[in-house]
Amino acid sequence: MLSHSEVTADERPAAPLPGHPGGVLHLRRGGTSVVIDLDAVPHPAIVHWGEELADSSDETLRNLAVAARPQRVSGGLDEPARATLVATQAGGWLGTPGLEGHRDGASFSVRLELVDLQADDHRAALSLVDRDARLSARLELRLGSAGLFHQQLTLRNDGDSPYTVQALHLTFPVPWDATEILDTTGRHLRERSPQRHPFGYGTHLRESRRGRPGADATLVLAAGRPGFGFERGRVHGVHVAWSGNHRLLAERSVSGEAVLAGGELLAPGEVVLAPGASLTSPDVVGSWGDGLSELAHRFHDEWRRRPAHPRRARPITLNTWEAVYFDHSLERLTALADAAASVGVERYVLDDGWFVGRRDDTAGLGDWYVDATVWPEGLHPLVDHVLACGMEFGLWVEPEMVNPDSDLARRNPDWILRARRSLPPSARQQQVLDLAHEDAYAYVAARLHALLDEYPIAYLKWDHNRDLLDAGSGPEGVARVREHTLALYRLLDELKAAHPGLEIESCASGGARVDLGILARTDRIWTSDTLDPLERLVNQRYTALVVPPELMGMHLTSPVVHSTGRTVDLDFSAAVALFGHVGIEWDLTATDDETRRRIAAWVEYAKSIRPLVATGRTVDVDGTEPGIDVRGIVANDGASAVFTLTQTDTTAAYPPGRVRIPGLDPARRYRLRTVGGSTSAAAQSGLSWQEHDITLTGRELDAVGLRPPVQYPQRSTVIELTAEN
Repeated sequence: MLSHSEVTADERPAAPLPGHPGGVLHLRRGGTSVVIDLDAVPHPAIVHWGEELADSSDETLRNLAVAARPQRVSGGLDEPARATLVATQAGGWLGTPGLEGHRDGASFSVRLELVDLQADDHRAALSLVDRDARLSARLELRLGSAGLFHQQLTLRNDGDSPYTVQALHLTFPVPWDATEILDTTGRHLRERSPQRHPFGYGTHLRESRRGRPGADATLVLAAGRPGFGFERGRVHGVHVAWSGNHRLLAERSVSGEAVLAGGELLAPGEVVLAPGASLTSPDVVGSWGDGLSELAHRFHDEWRRRPAHPRRARPITLNTWEAVYFDHSLERLTALADAAASVGVERYVLDDGWFVGRRDDTAGLGDWYVDATVWPEGLHPLVDHVLACGMEFGLWVEPEMVNPDSDLARRNPDWILRARRSLPPSARQQQVLDLAHEDAYAYVAARLHALLDEYPIAYLKWDHNRDLLDAGSGPEGVARVREHTLALYRLLDELKAAHPGLEIESCASGGARVDLGILARTDRIWTSDTLDPLERLVNQRYTALVVPPELMGMHLTSPVVHSTGRTVDLDFSAAVALFGHVGIEWDLTATDDETRRRIAAWVEYAKSIRPLVATGRTVDVDGTEPGIDVRGIVANDGASAVFTLTQTDTTAAYPPGRVRIPGLDPARRYRLRTVGGSTSAAAQSGLSWQEHDITLTGRELDAVGLRPPVQYPQRSTVIELTAEN
C-alpha cells in the first residue's frame, strides 16, 4: 500500500456521514471536485471529477446527480447500467468489470452494494458488501492537497472457501468530449515516447507484463479534448502507483459513458484469498488540468509536500559507469575523483564491477562481496579518497538479480524466479532472485546492511536490468511478481529505516521502473540510459508528467554519446540536464583544462538554480516552429525563471520566427539575460534584444514573444528572467 504523507489530518479516519448513506457526496480540495451519486444502482457512481464547483449546495448537487442519470432506451436494460465505482455485469455493466474472480471456477458473479459511508470534505470510505458472493470491500477515495484524486480498494473474502481474484480496477469517469488519448511507449534508450489516438468506442488497453512497469509502459493514460497540449485543453489522466505488472485502459461505451481505469495485472492464480483474507489494490491516482502542465503540477505539488521528500539541495553527482565501465583500479578511480571534485561534483558513485568475479556482465551478480583481487584493502582507500575530496560516496547495486555464473546461484538455484524446471529466457546473462523467498530475502538484506555498516555509503544506485519472465516460485509453483514487488518495497523500507539519511535511486536498465510506488521509497529515478541530449528532450518532458524534475537524474555527457554515437556540444548537453537532478557521466580525466573550466561553470550554474528546479513550475511551450523546443521552470512567486531555447533541427524560417515565453506573472516586468555559450554561432549578428538590454512584462512575453537566436541544430540557449518589481 502506497504510504501517503499529506498532513496529520489525512491520517485520521473520515467522519461518518449523518443519516442514510444516500443522496450526493461532494469531495473538494486543491481545485478539484468529485461529485458522487450515492443513490446509483447497485452502488455509487461518480458524476463529476475535475474543475472545483463553486456552488456546492444540496440542491445543486442533487440536480447534478439527476442530470447525469441515463434514461431507459429501446433494446436496453429496464434499469440502465452505469459505470459505478466497482462496476460488474451483475449490476448491468457490459464494459470492463471493476472486479473479477471466482471460487474454483464457480461463484463468479459479484454485485457490491453500499452499506456504510464515512466522509469529510476531501475523503470518503465506502463499505460495500455482496452477501451472496460472500465478499466485502472498502473503497477509499481521497483528494490530495494539490487536487490529485486517489482511489484504493481492499477486498475481503467473507466466505468459507478460497476466492481467486482475477482483476481489481479503479474507475475514473471522464467528460464525454474527451475524444483524444495520449499515452507513451518506448524501449531501452528511448522510454516515454508519446503517441496519440482517437478515443472512439471500445477499449484502448495498455498492459505491462514485464514484472516492472517496463520501458514501453505508459506513465500516464490521458484523455482530453482534441488537440490538448501542455498549455491548454482540458485533459484527465490516470497513473498506477505500482512497480509490478499493471493495466491501464480507456473505454467508451455506447451507453454514453467514458472512463479511464487502472490497477494491478494479476497472473492466473496469483492472488487466492483464504477465508478471512484480504487484498489491497495499488493506489490509482487521477489528475486533470487545462493542459498537461496543470495535470503534471498536481503530481509535483502533492509529491513535494510529503515529509519524506528530499529537502536538501540535490547533490551534483558523478557516476563512473561510462568513464571506466568494468576497468576498475584504485589509481584510475581516484584520478577520476580528483577531476570530479575539481569541477564541483558533490557525490561520487562507483558503478558496476566492484564485487567478486565481476569483470564483465556475464558473472558475479549476487556475490555482493568486494572483490579482493581488485580491491585488496576493500573499498576503503577509494572511499577515504572520495570523502577527503569533499564528496559523498555512492555505490551501484542490483540486488534483485543473479548471474547463473555466480556462487550464489550455484549454491541456491531454488532462489531464482522460475515457473518450470528450466530457467526463464536469459537477458543480459542474468536471472531474477525471488525476494519473496525468505532465505533469499535474508541473504540480500544481510549483504546490503553489511556494506552500509562497513562503508559510509550515502547513496545506492539500485539497478534492475531485465524484465521478469515466467516469474514463479519454482517448478509447478505460483506466480510471484506481486509478492516479489511487495518484498522489494519491504526491503527498501527496511534499509531506509536502519540507515537514516541513505538515498536510493531507482534505475531499471534506465527508466523501466518509474512509478509513484517505487518513488515512495526512493529519492530519484534514472530517467534513461541514453544521455544523448536530443533524445532526452522528449523523454524528460513526458517523464515529468508525473515525476517532479528534482527527482529525475539528468547528466552531462561526453562529446561522443555512448548510446547513439552522436557528437554533441557541451553547452547543449549541459542545458538539457539543467532542469533535473544534475550529474556527469564522462571520463573527466580525459578532458583538458578549458573543457573542465566550462564544465565547472555549468556545474556552478546548476547549483545556483537548484532551489528553483526543486520548487518551481515546469513550463512546456506549445505551438513552436518545428525544429525549436522551448521549456522552462518558473518560480512559484513569479520572481524568476529559467528557460532553454533549443534548436533541435533546421527551421524553414531563417532567422526563426518569434517564440513565446509563457507562465510568468503577467503584470511584472522581466529583465532577460543569456547564460553560457554563444547565442549567434551561425548568425551574422548578435541578438538585438540582448544587445539593447530590454525588459518585458510576463503578458508581453506570452502574447508577443521574442526572436530566438539563430543556432546550429542541436544547440541550446539558456535564458534567465528576473522580475524587476
